[in-house]
Amino acid sequence: GINAEYMGKIIVATNEDNVVALKGIREKAEANGVDNMRWLTPEDVKIMEPLVKCNAALHSPSTGIVDSHSLMLSYQGEAEHNGSLFVFRTEVVYGQVTKDKDILLQLKSTENSESSWIRAKYVINCAGIDAQRVARNISGLDHKYIPPTFYAKGRYFNLMGKSPFSRLVYPVPEVGGLGTHSTLDMGGQCRFGPDVEWINEPEYNVQPEAALKFYGEIRKYYPALQDNSLTPAYAGIRAKIAPPGAAFSDFVIQNESVHGIQGLVNMFGIESPGLTSSLELANYVVNSLTQKKKKKKKKKVLC
Repeated sequence: GINAEYMGKIIVATNEDNVVALKGIREKAEANGVDNMRWLTPEDVKIMEPLVKCNAALHSPSTGIVDSHSLMLSYQGEAEHNGSLFVFRTEVVYGQVTKDKDILLQLKSTENSESSWIRAKYVINCAGIDAQRVARNISGLDHKYIPPTFYAKGRYFNLMGKSPFSRLVYPVPEVGGLGTHSTLDMGGQCRFGPDVEWINEPEYNVQPEAALKFYGEIRKYYPALQDNSLTPAYAGIRAKIAPPGAAFSDFVIQNESVHGIQGLVNMFGIESPGLTSSLELANYVVNSLTQKKKKKKKKKVLC
């Protein structure tokens, strides 16, 4: 099975400007069908999380955590059970649309540089931070449909000792990310992150001195954080399609109706929430392909 736990989340406002933003978050949640968000006073928060300091907060009881590694293995196992074949450590170096409107792909091993070719009726490009590079390698795809690539690195730090919280604690989102929040893994380990560091090329180093920035951000809502209690954990890179300082940019999913290539789906800007919504994204993509197929099979009736 896949380990998961509903533990809830509180989103905290640490100043009056944050309180206004918090109200906007609740309005967006309700507009999207999330109707169980509860407004909390500082006194309410003290009862739930005694060590959290804030001006106001929102409680999301339906937020939870999942063992992402087990989830990925489950996806892989179910796909293989249904006939899929995974080829790891292999990149797409070239693609071309055939006369039959199939897509021919050249694959290259990153281990021994061996090349191979496959012919596909459908190609779903969901390569994360490399999705734009894969798209540019497909001959015949107009590059005007390929958004630019920006890398927003996010670092995490582990908290030594027992977690001070029983649920997730998030500040109001910042530009480029969700703010340096507190999260828990399935073993109860508390970690803080991610921050937002714009970089030119992907790299995943977490420098210990970066913790200095974290202490200040975390103490805005957890003032009891002790010095020298954070240790480097890991880093990830958000697949951004908008530059630093730009307004929020949603997922971009393009099919034939956008770029004109039959059977090709490009998915750009699928950053962190892509994991949470992965099943729904898969349904959306499959439906977009199968609905078109059904329309083509529909016969005209003369009467």
